[in-house]
Amino acid sequence: MKSLWFFDDVNLFKVLCPHKFKTYKVGHGFDAYKNKDYIYFEEDSANKVYLIEKGKVKIGYYSEEGDEIVKAILTRGELFGETAILGESVRKEFAQSIDNGTSICQIGVDTMHDLMRNNQTFSFKIYKVIGYKFKKLERRLQLLLLKDTKTRLLEFLHELCTDYGYDCDRTGDKIIHHPYTQKDIASLIGTSRSTLNILLNELKEENIIEFTRKEIRVHKNIA
Repeated sequence: MKSLWFFDDVNLFKVLCPHKFKTYKVGHGFDAYKNKDYIYFEEDSANKVYLIEKGKVKIGYYSEEGDEIVKAILTRGELFGETAILGESVRKEFAQSIDNGTSICQIGVDTMHDLMRNNQTFSFKIYKVIGYKFKKLERRLQLLLLKDTKTRLLEFLHELCTDYGYDCDRTGDKIIHHPYTQKDIASLIGTSRSTLNILLNELKEENIIEFTRKEIRVHKNIA
């Protein structure tokens, strides 16, 4: 199983959080959040980068009509708020805990820049992960604007295969153990839970997938 931000077998939290470094360890702690707690809001100062020790975080913004647009749902080991590294001074999105046991490691931008200057290879990986994240977001926004809901769901299943899937057996099927609830998936593809449930059952009837709460088997004809 491979998560988006686990690259070259490196978990960013394990190698980056300041408590791992003697220089930054003193005085460093972890911030705890409950479900629906905000980590930052739109228009807040962008002076930190965040790593998830455990739990889940929703990244999004509100449209002019007040509708919530979900950009990403992130889990353990993942990085967010990274645009501060690139010079963004004000947040253009919100970050909200969607788990009762979310624990966050905060890193000041100056500390991050120091770490990146001192390790060129690590710096390259950070920029690589930021670029990949932007590319993924651009693709998701294109799907929301141009594709119907079923196509968005199929594309999301392909994405899950890449990020969390592994070969199950000789049938060629992919087994996906993922961290998302149906509510999460519905938010990410821009639909309601009821519509998502209908579409999942349609795909099951068409013998494209089988699914349980935390596992999806994607058959080889689309995997």
